[in-house]
Amino acid sequence: MEIEEALEFFAIFGGIDSSIEIDFFDTLDEVILYQMLVDIKAYEALISPSYLLEAPYRNLLIAVARGDGKLLNIFKRARVNETTGGELLSELADLGILQLEPSREAPPKMHPKHKVKKHLRSYRIQAKARFKVPFFRFWFGFVEPYREEIIQGKTAAFLKNFSQHQDRCAGLSFEQLSNDLLADFFAQNDPLISRGSFWDRHSEYDLLSVTRSGKVILGECKFKGRRVCKNELNKLKEKASNSGISVDIYALFSRNGFSNELRHSKEENLLLFDLEDFKRLQF
Repeated sequence: MEIEEALEFFAIFGGIDSSIEIDFFDTLDEVILYQMLVDIKAYEALISPSYLLEAPYRNLLIAVARGDGKLLNIFKRARVNETTGGELLSELADLGILQLEPSREAPPKMHPKHKVKKHLRSYRIQAKARFKVPFFRFWFGFVEPYREEIIQGKTAAFLKNFSQHQDRCAGLSFEQLSNDLLADFFAQNDPLISRGSFWDRHSEYDLLSVTRSGKVILGECKFKGRRVCKNELNKLKEKASNSGISVDIYALFSRNGFSNELRHSKEENLLLFDLEDFKRLQF
């Protein structure tokens, strides 16, 4: 299996147990259409405990899968208050379904005699919730909202939605694997002591890591059907400037490679990773 196919399969079926046999000689679309949708109850049985398919857990997990992961946005989408939502998230984290990623944004420095700027008055630094297992994210993001229809043999709505948003699902797994790849790349000489995504009131970043020697690495992950060009690097630099991030190394990860301009760039603080580099990971 080619590395691109492996990534796409991992984004959907990563983490499922051996009770389900997947024919990897088929394409991903064929597996979904002729295996999963035909035997949907067998895949549903992988969601354990089974009460996760009932409210309020179901609503919260769909909100996590379909949103940006920020807690307040999850609670709003799931229509639960912060207290209830927080309790549910803690329970789901204890079950190993979700993991909570704290924000690393520093609170804005405010002079005690100065008024808070209007656009910051309602802003709150908040954590994010993420799925630990790719299959659970796929199920609650794509299957669960259409489960009753699928059971009845009506798959058109599911297939249309999956076709429109499949790249986002794969992109999230690609982002997580990119973090793993960077950690592996620096493991021997300058291990990472802090890693993960980063978000602040200005922007969101796929990857911000700090090495043991104190180097700050800022990264962008692109799982799109085209090569990454120099403009993507320029945009990342501009975002970093707006956020006040002092970057030592920029890292770009691409499904479809890089433009010649980037490939031949003489910038010493730039790392480029394409699909071939992901072969060093086991997933």
